[in-house]
Amino acid sequence: QVQLVESGGGLVQAGGSLRLSCAASGSTFSYGTMGWFRQAPGKEREFVAAIKWGGTTYYADSVKGRITISRDNAKNMVHLQMNSLKPEDTAVYYCSIGRPRYGITPLQSAAYDYWGQGTQVTVSS
Repeated sequence: QVQLVESGGGLVQAGGSLRLSCAASGSTFSYGTMGWFRQAPGKEREFVAAIKWGGTTYYADSVKGRITISRDNAKNMVHLQMNSLKPEDTAVYYCSIGRPRYGITPLQSAAYDYWGQGTQVTVSS
């Protein structure tokens, strides 16, 4: 079992920044990829960013250049630095962790086994 706890969400004005963090605990040693997804009201959950154990990163086109994902393997933590935030970034952000799976990319929710409870990010215009 793996537990994920997100932190760092909040209310920010457009153009501002937030840093989300996710702490993983439990049996994390076999899980290589950590990711962030988000879900806005009335919309499906969508991929934001992911990072593999070795540091390879993946980003949704909508956030490239504005959001940076990083991880601290020693502390079992992943961070999401979000800059130049837009109102359309408003959503609940979920941290996730998963094992590599044949034929499934880190951009897909099916790649992940455990999810956090989510943290709200609200960007005002």
